[in-house]
Amino acid sequence: MNDKTSVEQNQSAASVVTVEDVTIRFAGDSGDGMQLTGAQFSDTIASYGNDLGTLPDYPAEIRAPAGSLYGVSGYTIHFSSHEIYTTGDAVDVLVAMNPAALKVNLKDLKKNGIIIVNSDSFERKNLELAGYAENPLKDGSLSGYSVHAIPITKSTLETLKELNLPLKTAQKCKNFFALGVIYWLYNKSPELTLKWINDKFKKSPELVDANIRVLKAGLYFGETAEIFDTRYEVKPAELPKGVYRNLNGNEAVAIGLVAAAKKAGVDLFLGSYPITPATEVLQFLSGMRNYGVKTFQAEDEIAGIATAIGASFSGSLGVTSTSGPGMALKTEAIGLAVMAELPLVIVNVQRGGPSTGLPTKTEQADLLQAVYGRNGESPVAVVAASTPSDCFTMAVEAARLAMKYMTPVILLTDGYIGNGSEPWKVVTLEELPEMTAKFNTNPEGFHPYNRDENLVRPWVKPGTPGMEHRIGGLEKQHIYGNISYDPDNHEFMVKTREQKIQNIANDIPELEVVGDKSGKLLVLGWGSTFGAITSAVENQIAKGNKVSSAHLKYLYPMPKNTLEVLKSFDNILIPEVNMGQLAKLIRMNYLVDAIKFNKVKGTPFKAFEIEEKIEEILKGLGGKK
Repeated sequence: MNDKTSVEQNQSAASVVTVEDVTIRFAGDSGDGMQLTGAQFSDTIASYGNDLGTLPDYPAEIRAPAGSLYGVSGYTIHFSSHEIYTTGDAVDVLVAMNPAALKVNLKDLKKNGIIIVNSDSFERKNLELAGYAENPLKDGSLSGYSVHAIPITKSTLETLKELNLPLKTAQKCKNFFALGVIYWLYNKSPELTLKWINDKFKKSPELVDANIRVLKAGLYFGETAEIFDTRYEVKPAELPKGVYRNLNGNEAVAIGLVAAAKKAGVDLFLGSYPITPATEVLQFLSGMRNYGVKTFQAEDEIAGIATAIGASFSGSLGVTSTSGPGMALKTEAIGLAVMAELPLVIVNVQRGGPSTGLPTKTEQADLLQAVYGRNGESPVAVVAASTPSDCFTMAVEAARLAMKYMTPVILLTDGYIGNGSEPWKVVTLEELPEMTAKFNTNPEGFHPYNRDENLVRPWVKPGTPGMEHRIGGLEKQHIYGNISYDPDNHEFMVKTREQKIQNIANDIPELEVVGDKSGKLLVLGWGSTFGAITSAVENQIAKGNKVSSAHLKYLYPMPKNTLEVLKSFDNILIPEVNMGQLAKLIRMNYLVDAIKFNKVKGTPFKAFEIEEKIEEILKGLGGKK
């Protein structure tokens, strides 16, 4: 928690301390409801007007062995009275439901941080599963922290004893006891959660009663147990005026796609196969059939993209969503869309690889796959979102470019921003960029591969009178669209399709630099490194160090002024959650020897990691100047 505090007296014995920002992590077994607990707390925090960022973290196994280290599920929320960009470098409060959760997450807790543990779970079996020879609650190993051992399980069962619920059902409510304690500790009302409980379990009144009782019991425990001498208050953030909604990146992608289709006046079709961490896009859109949305859960990845291509051919905006392994399966069909020159949005919520890899962990390792990962010369546009709320903006942009340039567009997000959430300022259709689906209906002089000034071929719905035409995966004759094996025609069409994609550079914003427009060091990023880079550079500037930042949202083609920006700095640092894929592109395309800074641990960068690298580079250059 921030050191800047002010204190006032509350009705309870505990004083209320005002802090600027807090990072809390809920952690326990994958069956302990930590994701639900964190989501409920983050929704409440958002309703109070705080800026926030969240990071869910859970195992890939559906139900890992209870009490095991690799079965720990966690949910981190960083909230503040000012604008923030990350989920926090270190944790202020750790809520650990068992010894394994404590052991896995203790390394991220600040010195003197608060630990709230379910003391009932610290029995011999669980201690052994977590690798503890002795009980850490008793051996003095936690002396550097403020530890509050609470019998959460026993308190939950005592609260529910008169309801005569099955033991397993009653025990599942214990996450709400922990949530109640945190609501009390941070002076927040449980009203939103109470409403959620009533809505969620309305068909099971006994579960409504049970969960409400336990939540309130946690609140009352905080009030009466007198184990906390301080409560905390985080004032609302001063964000731009508007209506805000707390949403994660996958939801933002879905809403952005629907908004873009509405703006363009076409229906939206999503053909997809479920895959972590992208499944939520399909799930969310499946509930929006009243907004001109059709969804199809295909039998495999290939069928998913094939149906989306068919939808685009028929006059809808075709979309498919997936992660890295699914992208590998979709590559031939993406080539078909390139050859047929049809609008198609491919959403890749990246995860750790290769193969099945780390399904529930984040990575940025599909950039080269997106730019080059197809057979033959198959150019497509590639864009990337930088934050959960930016997923909306870039989904709209991906759709706009796909329809305007009759091309597949790959939208890269990742598990960090896809699952993470933050406040999103709601926009109206009028605020979206102009886009209209232009269907050619005039048969006079029509040929399927006529091209406009941007080298874009016409979009014609099948069945339009007098405009019958042929498309497919075989090379096409220029203008007429007949199958062609002529070598000169093939080279011409390959170069034409590439130039069409390059023309997009005339239709996207220039690369912006934050800080001095020239100097000794520029930190260049893409995708979800935005938050850590922005925080790190802001902190370094505040310290008086000369450093700037820039962030690429358009990866292929890149903005027209990219080389100009790069040449304005003596050194370029590129942090990536991969082995240096953007650095390779920068070196290859602009002959700039960028400094790689890479991390492939399944976790996002922390701001202090980038700060340390910046300071190391500046020190080597002779200091701040």
